[in-house]
Amino acid sequence: MLLAMVEGPDKLPADEGSQEVLRGKLRLLEADSIEVNALFMELSARLVSINCEENAIFVTFKTFEEIWRFTTYYTMGFLGQCMENLLLDQDFWLSSLDQEYFAIEISIQEETLNLMYKGILMQEGNSPTTGSCVATVEYDAGGPDELSLEQGDRIIIVGLLVSCFEWFTGRLERTGEVGLVMTTLVGPADSLYGSQGNMDAHQQAELRRKIEEILLKGKMKSKVPHATVTTNGTLEDQSETSKTTLPSGPHFTIQPVEEGTTTNQEKFLPLLSFLGGSNYKPEFGDLYGQTPEQLLATFTGHSDDVDKLVAYLGVARETARKKRLHWSQSRLCFLLGKLCAGRSKFSQARVYFEEALSVPRDIFTDMLMLASIYANLAVIYLMQKNTEKYLALSERIAALLMGIPYCVSTVEKDSEVLKFILKKAVLSHNKMAEARACFLLAKLYWRRGEAADTIPFLERLLVLLTEPPGVRSVVPSHGYLSLAGLYSQLSLPHLCVSSARRATMHPSARLADCLNGMGLVLENTDRLYGIRKQDVAIPAQVAPYLSRSLSFTGQLDGVGGTGDHTLSQALTLCLSQLFQEHGMLGHAVRSMHTLIDHHCVPSSSSGTSSIPERNIALVWLAWLHICNSQPEVSLDVLDSVLASMPEHCTTPQEGLVHNMRGVALRSMGDLRRAAESYQTAIDVCEEFEDRANWAVAEANLGLLCLKAGAKRLAEQHLTEAVEMLSVLEGQEHEVNFTTVLLELGQYCVNQRHLDRGKIYYEWALLMAIKSNHSDSQLSVTRRLCHLYRAVCPDEAQCIIYNEHQLALLVTRGDRRQEGEVLETISQLYLSLGTERARRSALDYTKRSLGIFIDLGRREKEAYAWLQAGKIYHLLGQTELVDLYLQVAQDVGVSTGDTHFILQLLEAAGDVFFNSSTEREKAVCFYGDRALPIAVKTSSTEVRLRLSNKLVELLLQMKLYGEAVEYAQTALDISVKLGNRLNERVAFHRLATLYHCLGQFELAEHYYLKALSLCPTPLEFDEETLYYVRVYRTLGDIIFYDLKDPYDAAGYYHLALAAAMDIGNKKSQLQLCTRLATIYHNFLVDRELSLFFYQKARAFASDLNVRRINLSPLGLRGWAHIHSVSW
Repeated sequence: MLLAMVEGPDKLPADEGSQEVLRGKLRLLEADSIEVNALFMELSARLVSINCEENAIFVTFKTFEEIWRFTTYYTMGFLGQCMENLLLDQDFWLSSLDQEYFAIEISIQEETLNLMYKGILMQEGNSPTTGSCVATVEYDAGGPDELSLEQGDRIIIVGLLVSCFEWFTGRLERTGEVGLVMTTLVGPADSLYGSQGNMDAHQQAELRRKIEEILLKGKMKSKVPHATVTTNGTLEDQSETSKTTLPSGPHFTIQPVEEGTTTNQEKFLPLLSFLGGSNYKPEFGDLYGQTPEQLLATFTGHSDDVDKLVAYLGVARETARKKRLHWSQSRLCFLLGKLCAGRSKFSQARVYFEEALSVPRDIFTDMLMLASIYANLAVIYLMQKNTEKYLALSERIAALLMGIPYCVSTVEKDSEVLKFILKKAVLSHNKMAEARACFLLAKLYWRRGEAADTIPFLERLLVLLTEPPGVRSVVPSHGYLSLAGLYSQLSLPHLCVSSARRATMHPSARLADCLNGMGLVLENTDRLYGIRKQDVAIPAQVAPYLSRSLSFTGQLDGVGGTGDHTLSQALTLCLSQLFQEHGMLGHAVRSMHTLIDHHCVPSSSSGTSSIPERNIALVWLAWLHICNSQPEVSLDVLDSVLASMPEHCTTPQEGLVHNMRGVALRSMGDLRRAAESYQTAIDVCEEFEDRANWAVAEANLGLLCLKAGAKRLAEQHLTEAVEMLSVLEGQEHEVNFTTVLLELGQYCVNQRHLDRGKIYYEWALLMAIKSNHSDSQLSVTRRLCHLYRAVCPDEAQCIIYNEHQLALLVTRGDRRQEGEVLETISQLYLSLGTERARRSALDYTKRSLGIFIDLGRREKEAYAWLQAGKIYHLLGQTELVDLYLQVAQDVGVSTGDTHFILQLLEAAGDVFFNSSTEREKAVCFYGDRALPIAVKTSSTEVRLRLSNKLVELLLQMKLYGEAVEYAQTALDISVKLGNRLNERVAFHRLATLYHCLGQFELAEHYYLKALSLCPTPLEFDEETLYYVRVYRTLGDIIFYDLKDPYDAAGYYHLALAAAMDIGNKKSQLQLCTRLATIYHNFLVDRELSLFFYQKARAFASDLNVRRINLSPLGLRGWAHIHSVSW
């Protein structure tokens, strides 16, 4: 199956954006094929694979029946409609109303279709004939059911003359008699049209083989109640037939009779009189259709003794024979045959039925009795395996049914006769005969209430409606609607909705068809969305039905129709509400304006609505204008509603109108007038005890006070609204209740009353769950997630509510947001730091990865691969880390976004940089991959950040020479950017590197440059501590490395001054000890030596240091000093 989005009357390919949307939907199905599998099970196919790039779905079949059903659905156009229901969003059904044609088109290769049909239909076929024909030879009737012909007689064809059948029903023009005529006895007349032909020997042999199979499998069908046959081109019956009831016709009492007496005639006179007459009467139809049990109820006085009834009817038959009452005799034989067949005395029944046919008479005028005799006799031939007579009789039955469809009631017990007709029509490739047979079989099974058996024949009939013209047995819209009802009974929602849509959109559809089709869609909503579990109260699929229904009332034609204005208003309100729910406010407003302009003009005429109905429409229109950010227009509409109300009589509707005026005024920024309107609404609602609107007005007034800064007053009104809404019952109030609780909770959180805020939030969530309103649940859950993430952090609670949010998004089928929430939950678990939490984070990351792949979000996908690799690194599964990072890099490169690739490579390096193991792997990502791209793209800040990270890594790896280059680059960039902090860091790192490389003069130089960039005056203790450390390091370099105690003492003095400034006794102890050592052993200043020694002793005493060592140090062997022993 190849899928494509098409538009316009010529079904041209839609734009690339639409095709990409289709590919995205297929990509989702490719990853999660549960929904599409369920659909193709309905379509009698099995899913093999989905190729989203080629917009192709591959299916297979296991049985021939599955191929037949699938191709039937394809021919009827159901495949595309089913895929639209599965793939397209709800907004599609609303937006498509503005387009002449926009749909998913399914195509299958013609060669494949030919292979599917090969073997079903034979190449040679016959065409049906209608009109009249001429007898080519003289013929004497072989029975009362046949017509006697003279050469040249003109015969009017009743129904169809199908050359593949031996007989057809005709009316002799010169006498008006109706009977059976052999097909071989006539030739074409001037008014005849259609081609002639016969089945060849191979086809005859194939047919005989199929009939023999039927004979082997033939069984008596269960008895079903009789129904009145209709000829109005529909499948429905005019009377209820679902229960077996007593016959409504005349009843006869059995009286004792003696065979051969003359008194019998008087006793049988009522019965013989009723059964006499050559013409059909409605009472006969009831009698012909009765079962043996019902016949017992028609005749009383036999005490349920069938033998007594048979004896009575036998004497009546003999009396009719002697009196030459041929029609009475035939009907009595028919009744006796039915009674005998009911007692399984088939041979005796066959004798009675054959006698009913052979009674002398000119012509059979009661065609229903003739068909009934044929049908019962055919059942007996079938049971007795009399193939020859069964086939011959089936030809006659076929002729009757082709000409007189209401005779189908006679074959209720033997559908094999109709199947014989169908098979012969198919083998002869006769479309009209096939359509008639399908119609009769569908009607038969419909009467029986056997939906599963009705569907195949009704489907085939609808396929044959257009080939050739003139075979229409049912009105197409009625046929598709009936088929949709059958699909619904069998729980096939996609097929039901597709068939209902075909019925509604067909040119033959009427208003009732549209409404019935919409009803079927609503009935199957739960089944249709049960797989996706979407919260869809009224699906947008009903929009085309509403629009089509409105077209019958004149709504969409721009003129005031003569239809029921109440129905027009109801349909328009439903359609505009659908538009509003899906954010198509402009469409909603236009539809309401159309309604008001043409049907809601105040008038006394019957074609327009009353003032209350008009006001309802206007109030809804005002609300739409508010939602559409048009408060001024809304205010004008509401003022017109108030003006139309009684001047001195308040009505409950005024409370609603004033409340909406307040909303409009608030949107306009007129808070004072808005407050007045809200208060008026409260007063009106209080007067009429309208607690629902009263609570809403209180809530709106509270929100208004909150906006105006009157927080205590706002809290009061919101609390009163909560109190009133908490006692109201009904789902319509629960959504408002949830909204008020949410706003009150937000108010408490803003006031830092966190415990109260949590209570209101959680109460709101419970109400949203109770009302089963997914939008409210999602809104409250997001507030709770934010509360526990940012306001009062609680990782466990945050995870719980994020997982609830995830469940809601899965239910709604919002895959994009689902992936993002999975990403958030993964980060939350990762922040817990335990191995178990990391494994949970990995699971959520992989789930988000699958969604991002399905949605084609390459950047998100790349980061998900990266996140999974990071978690594997934390779990110590190093063998998978490189694999995941490489895939992330490949996906990133495939985006072609250089800046994104640069960010991704840096993040990949951070996996190792921020770890305590394998940090050296970050060098490859930073230096070899990311840094060249940063240079190429002139990403200065990224280049600076990468250089600093490389310096730190190389310093740790003791690759000092390589690190100098990156440190110098970082310094140059920092100078260029003019960022003094970055400059200071760069100078410090350069100094550290040169110190490690043994280039002490350069180290001293860069340390001094770093110090020169420190802010003055110093603001924080950390900045002073930095001075202490750097000056002490400089002193160590001069003293130990450059062997200059004099200069070293200067740096130590500066470090000591800084340490004294912040009161750091430990640093002062160390520095005083070193100065005491230098002055004692090198500069030979006893006074200063003693001074610093005493200070060192004082600090040591404060710090509980037990001993100070002032060992002399010579110039040789200066490496390190351990002046203090702990």
